[in-house]
Amino acid sequence: MNPNLIYPSEYDHFTVYLKNVVKNPFIEIGDYTILHDFLHDPLEWEKTSVLYHYPKANGDHLRIGKFCSIGAGAKFIFNAANHTLHSLSSYPFPVLNAEWNVSGMKTTDAWDNHGDIVVGNDVWIGFDALIFAGVTIGDGAIIGARAVVTHDVAQYTIVGGVPAKPIRKRFDAPTIAALQKLQWWNWPVERIQRAIPAIQSGNLAELEQC
Repeated sequence: MNPNLIYPSEYDHFTVYLKNVVKNPFIEIGDYTILHDFLHDPLEWEKTSVLYHYPKANGDHLRIGKFCSIGAGAKFIFNAANHTLHSLSSYPFPVLNAEWNVSGMKTTDAWDNHGDIVVGNDVWIGFDALIFAGVTIGDGAIIGARAVVTHDVAQYTIVGGVPAKPIRKRFDAPTIAALQKLQWWNWPVERIQRAIPAIQSGNLAELEQC
């Protein structure tokens, strides 16, 4: 239960505690969030999976909570991928301002800025999913494999498809409210360890007693 490990599993080096491989200060990862990537070196996750992210220009952040699970190939697509829709052309003239002698424009005028990507706690992001700038994903949500997420996802909601749409809630409303009140992911680690049987068995009453 050491949150400072890189490889929490003794059986492979495909699984990492993501917080400990990220160096970019504009990317914030919570404790115990894991990445499992058999497609690329997980130590290169920032380069292979956080794309079009130029925070010094845009000031945009990626924030991922605690105890999330991120599948291989899942990618976070940031604002510089969004060619502006306000122009009469989608061509990025401001990016090539020296070539085209464009004056009075900033490079960032070439794209629309939709804001940060925020992922809650206990979120599972499936294989090859795409999460776009400006999206907030609530606690406990599940993003299906190869889903393309362009809008916010409510807490404890399963989404899938292109574009991603809600499939169903994971639990009924009282259970979701109870889990949001408990916020077990913020408990001391020893308390979480004691609660694992209740969590894994789906026993809310027992979890509440923990």
